[in-house]
Amino acid sequence: MTRRIAIVGAGQSGLQTGIGLLQQGYQVSLLSNRSADEIRAGRVMSSQCMFDSALQTERDLGINFWEQDCPPVEGIGLAVPAPGNAGGNLIDWAARLDRPAHSVDQRLKMPVWMDEFVRLGGELVIQDVGIDELEVLAASHDLVLLAAGKGEIVRLFERDAVRSAFDKPQRALALTYVQGMAPKEPYSRVAFNLIPGVGEYFVFPALTLNGPCEIMVFEGIPGGPMDCWQDVTSPAQHLARSLEIIRTYAPGEAKRCEHVELSDDNGILAGRFAPTVRKPVATLPSGRKVFGIADALVVNDPITGQGSNSGAKCSQVYLEAILARGDAPFDAAWMQATFETYWGYARDVVSWTNSMLLPPPEHILNLLGAAQRSPVLAASIANGFNHPPDFMPWWLEPESCNHFVNEQLKKEA
Repeated sequence: MTRRIAIVGAGQSGLQTGIGLLQQGYQVSLLSNRSADEIRAGRVMSSQCMFDSALQTERDLGINFWEQDCPPVEGIGLAVPAPGNAGGNLIDWAARLDRPAHSVDQRLKMPVWMDEFVRLGGELVIQDVGIDELEVLAASHDLVLLAAGKGEIVRLFERDAVRSAFDKPQRALALTYVQGMAPKEPYSRVAFNLIPGVGEYFVFPALTLNGPCEIMVFEGIPGGPMDCWQDVTSPAQHLARSLEIIRTYAPGEAKRCEHVELSDDNGILAGRFAPTVRKPVATLPSGRKVFGIADALVVNDPITGQGSNSGAKCSQVYLEAILARGDAPFDAAWMQATFETYWGYARDVVSWTNSMLLPPPEHILNLLGAAQRSPVLAASIANGFNHPPDFMPWWLEPESCNHFVNEQLKKEA
């Protein structure tokens, strides 16, 4: 008997999991509150810079349709601008990634994946899903996965107070998709600017609906000068505010921005959310269970760019667990065990990301400064974005970190 699986949410993890299951012969229903056309015509949803190991999960399913067209992100760079708008940087280094990263606008990507899902025989249903709809799905399917990271139904999953370090937003967030920005030389990169007491600004190349672009990401400390989007009422104002922030707090990036314009009027976003970990199993009024996936359960601040990467890797874990389950029931114990397998990876992503939201301790300032003198150290930091567990335990432990730094510097002495 073919097993029937329902997935609520047409984002990175929902569609990737659905397509993977269809390829293995499962019957899959996928429910989205927006059609492909509505997604394409809507506002940008994320910044989605995906590193190589996450991209590989897409390649494995044959859904990496933009590999040749997407401008590569070839490295990571870090600058700490000198205070007082001097134009120079206290710290400034960059290192190449071993393999390039890519960012494809989800308004471009998800509609194509929806078409692929249908082509493979999946049932795509466009409707809002609440408790009543989940009850119907849970009664008619062997497993229901909730892959929607927002909205009322996510609150079915209890916040995990032990694994959630914060109970309120740690940054005021904004995205600005632009074209006409001068490229970073001698290679493209995520240009990360750490502005003490203000927040962070980073920017990198991407592919959007009308071609290559750059995505500007603003992370303002709440109540600080970069927490300044509430009075913005138009796309033009949003762009003007973006450029004003750069001129004031990251002046080293300003020259690149002299000729920028918005990629389109929907290429902007502003908001905030609390980084949260939720318990993986929700119980409906009937007693039936629903299983959360990816950012329905683990939502990180975008400061480390791990959202879509984690979604892809969670999808891979769940796909393997579903296939291994055979005909056995998808009960609550299996759901919990499957999530714990993913958490074995995700906990390091959460720890690393959360650490970036706090004032940097002395050993991290020492690490970031030393990377300016050590190409090997800079490369270790840059490539850790591809697999954040590589940062552990030395990122969090002062003694381990200082030992790691000293060993790298000795090698290059």
